[in-house]
Amino acid sequence: MKISILIFGSDKFIARLPDQICDANSFNLEVITNLNQAISCIQSTPPDILILQASCDGSLELCCWLKEQTKLSWIYCILLEDRSQLLLDRSKYGRDWELEMTSIALQEGADAYIWQSPTELSSSQSLLLAQLNVGLRKAQKYRDLIRTNDLLSAIALADSLTELSNRRALEWDLPRQIQKARTNGTPLSLIILDVDYFKKVNDTYGHLVGDRLLQLLSNRVRQNLRYQDTPFRYGGEEFVIILSHTSCDEAVVVARRLNRIVGEQPFAINNQLSINVTISLGAACLRMEDDVNGISLLNRADQCLLQAKAAGRNCVISCENYLSHHTSHLRVVSS
Repeated sequence: MKISILIFGSDKFIARLPDQICDANSFNLEVITNLNQAISCIQSTPPDILILQASCDGSLELCCWLKEQTKLSWIYCILLEDRSQLLLDRSKYGRDWELEMTSIALQEGADAYIWQSPTELSSSQSLLLAQLNVGLRKAQKYRDLIRTNDLLSAIALADSLTELSNRRALEWDLPRQIQKARTNGTPLSLIILDVDYFKKVNDTYGHLVGDRLLQLLSNRVRQNLRYQDTPFRYGGEEFVIILSHTSCDEAVVVARRLNRIVGEQPFAINNQLSINVTISLGAACLRMEDDVNGISLLNRADQCLLQAKAAGRNCVISCENYLSHHTSHLRVVSS
C-alpha cells in the first residue's frame, strides 16, 4: 500500500514543492484548501503525512486540531512557513528569533517546521525531502506496529487447539452482536453445546486423543454452520455458537442439525481408532430484558444445556420466551 500524503495549500504552493512529492507512482496524493473539508478527510481517511502551507487560511488551526487528536497522533505533520511578514522578520531578527518561531510551531503541533523562502528554495526543498523521509519511516513503523498488534490480537482471541475463537473473543463479540441486533431490530440466538461423557474419552484413551477429538468435532461443527453463525470454544469440551438474524425456532433447527451431524458418524482419530460421541445442546434467544453483555442470555442457554444433560444427553433443549405472559418454558427436542 502506497504512503498517502494530504497537502493543505494553494496551487502556487504545490508548484514550489519537489517533483518527488507529486509523483503519483510513489504516493497517494490529495490536495485540499478548505479547513472543514481537510478535517473531514483526515477523520474518514487519515493520511500518513500532512503538509501544510502556513499562509493558507486555517492551516495553523488544522495543525492545532491535529495535535489534540490522540488517535491520529501517528500522522506526520510538516508545516512550511511562507508568510511574507514572517520571512521578512526572519531576516531582520536573526537566528535566535527563528529558533523561537520554530519552537512555537512545534509546540502548536507540527512535527517539522521549514522556512520556504524564495531565495532559499533549493535548500528548503532538500530539507522538506529529508523530513518527508522521516515521515515515511514513521508511517512504515506505524503500519508494522498495526500488523503486529493485529497478529497478537488474533492470537489472543483464538483457541490454539481447535482454532476457533476463544472465550475472550466471545466476551468481546457477544455485546457487539447484541447491540447490533437491538439497533437493527433483528433476532439473535445462542447455542451452548457440550460433548457427552468426554471425561470417559480422556480416561480411556488419554488426553491427546481427547484433544484430537475436540479438533475433529470443532471442524465438523464449523463446516456445518451457516455464514452468519459464529462458533467459540467456551472452555474444555464446551462450545458456544452465536446465531445472528436467528429466531428461537430457527436456533432449534440449527441445534438439531448439529446434534444429528455429530452423532451420526464416528470420529476417526487415526487409522486404528474411531470414536462415537454425542453432544447435548441448549438454545436461547435474546430478550428485551437481557443485559448488554449477554450474561443473562448465556445463563439461560447454559440452564437449557444442564436440562439436556439431566434429560439423558444427546438432545436439544430450547428456552422459549412468551413475552405476553412474561413466562418461559423448556422444550425438549429429540435428536
